[in-house]
Amino acid sequence: MKKLLTAFILLAAMLASPGTSFSLMADEEINIRIYRDAAPSVVNIVTSAVSYDFFYNPVPSTGSGSGVIADRKGHIITNYHVIDGAKSLDVTLFDGTKYSAEVVGVDPGVDIAVIRIKAPASRLKPIEFGDSSGLQIGQRAFAIGSPFGLEKTLTVGIVSSLGRTMRASSGRLIRGIIQTDAAINPGNSGGPLLDSSGRMVGVNTAIFSPVKGSIGIGFSIPAQTVKSVFSTLVTKGYVSRLWLGITGQNIDASDAALLGLKSTGVLIADVFKGGPAHRAGLRGADSNVRLGNVIIASGGDLIMSVNGKPISTMDELSDLMEIFEAGETVTIKVLRGAKELHIKARLEEMPRSR
Repeated sequence: MKKLLTAFILLAAMLASPGTSFSLMADEEINIRIYRDAAPSVVNIVTSAVSYDFFYNPVPSTGSGSGVIADRKGHIITNYHVIDGAKSLDVTLFDGTKYSAEVVGVDPGVDIAVIRIKAPASRLKPIEFGDSSGLQIGQRAFAIGSPFGLEKTLTVGIVSSLGRTMRASSGRLIRGIIQTDAAINPGNSGGPLLDSSGRMVGVNTAIFSPVKGSIGIGFSIPAQTVKSVFSTLVTKGYVSRLWLGITGQNIDASDAALLGLKSTGVLIADVFKGGPAHRAGLRGADSNVRLGNVIIASGGDLIMSVNGKPISTMDELSDLMEIFEAGETVTIKVLRGAKELHIKARLEEMPRSR
């Protein structure tokens, strides 16, 4: 018994010794490899902005986020909301070197921005893009970023769900969002979500949390979406999107019954002067009606379909704009009073100020 006790004491001493070497588990080796290979492609972004207090005194503020190196020209991908409103941008590379950055292009519609630093190509290690279209629920997911300003942080989880929909600050829906339980916190925004091969399959953008910290529900913009806008942001500075030039309200069956309308659709609340709808002769609301606790515009044209495709919501109308090109003419079926009209409108690019 005494010999057995001695053996246990010796084993405990070995476990407690910092010099003791043990072999790594297979999943630990994967974690280490992914961090070793991908972390040098991840940067910390510090933003500086100036606001004004009640007495118009300048009040400086700072924020932080993450980003990924896209190429050896110094282009860095991050979230639009990370750099929105910033007066200056400072980027810290994995090796600790710091550079000022300039904004190259932004797409608020998918919450992506591209910034650029003037750094030697030898210091820049571009991230390897993966294919987000092949993701499966349950596969491993890895996030690298600067949560709460703590740079070079790795968290591990799984792909919790796919095909989520999230609304960007511009009001546009971002579809195909990846949900993960890999811990994402403020400061992780703009950093990569990686697969088990260390390839970027998403850009971490938001969390759902009642406590302003990770509770295991994080969201990433899929890599396919990022790739679709990156080159345009680099060459053009923005992504062209078409518009009809209206604001509208969704009218469902119950709303239609209360308003005395014979169809559902999008009721035009306002028409922007000089826009496609204005030039086509579409009409906005001329009064308001209270339905319970909701005020609904009335008297405007009710859009029922575009080129024969039924329209029920403003989101559907926005999505439909994606399949057309600037200068293309569409036929809009509207209900004006008791009459159904077919009105042609020539689509154009949405003004950048919107």
